[in-house]
Amino acid sequence: MGDFVQETGANRFEALLGTDFKGRPTNDLEDVIYEALDDPRHRERVPGLTALLQDPTADDRERFLSCVALTTWAEPAGYTAVIAATRDPKRAPWYDLLVDRKFSVDNTFAQLALAVGDSDVLAREKDTWDQRTEAFGHLIGIADSEYFDEKLGDQLDPPTAATLLVSIRTVVARGVTALTARNPVSFDLATQLVDLAASLSPVDAATAISLATDVLAQDPRPRALLHAVSIVQRSNTPEARAFAEYLAMSGDDRVRSSVQDALGTQ
Repeated sequence: MGDFVQETGANRFEALLGTDFKGRPTNDLEDVIYEALDDPRHRERVPGLTALLQDPTADDRERFLSCVALTTWAEPAGYTAVIAATRDPKRAPWYDLLVDRKFSVDNTFAQLALAVGDSDVLAREKDTWDQRTEAFGHLIGIADSEYFDEKLGDQLDPPTAATLLVSIRTVVARGVTALTARNPVSFDLATQLVDLAASLSPVDAATAISLATDVLAQDPRPRALLHAVSIVQRSNTPEARAFAEYLAMSGDDRVRSSVQDALGTQ
């Protein structure tokens, strides 16, 4: 989150996220957001952050940070804003506010995926787990066109991945179609799809392997093959061991070494 933290003027935003829970001014907005996970006083700031998030005249950066905070805190307003942003991603008010250094593409959806993932404990406490799952479902729905910087598949806990299996299967199939057609993509789509497939490993290894194999058949780049090893690490099944052999035959020395390490932990 440090990429998008910057100092702003003395305004309502400073009172909401530029002040810690002891009332001291701070430039460490990340610390304020995550400190709130263990401090019930964050609830006092929810109405103000919600108003800021929903104010179209407010600064886009402040609205984005408000969304990140509210989502991390498992608040309905945060999840609703994440879902709204996925409906027309490039028209989200904060789109391109963060740009990935490697691929030079928008990085805001990666941060929103992280926020949704980090809201797990509070979502159970606040009874907003279903909204969290819905937000994840909408993020998955754009994973064939928007960049997530390895933060989407990794944030999907097994129960959520199981619930959203159909959505994962659908977006991976759509992504495979794009890879087959050699449609231009501005980031490493194959690896992103493999990461989504891998999220299913603990709950449905066969589907995870099938989806990853479909991706790798179209784009067997070393990075995607390396990420696919996580399926072997997370699935101690005959299918996973057969998949390990496939990866070892298809990959380079680094992939083969990772496969051996994964098999050695089983």
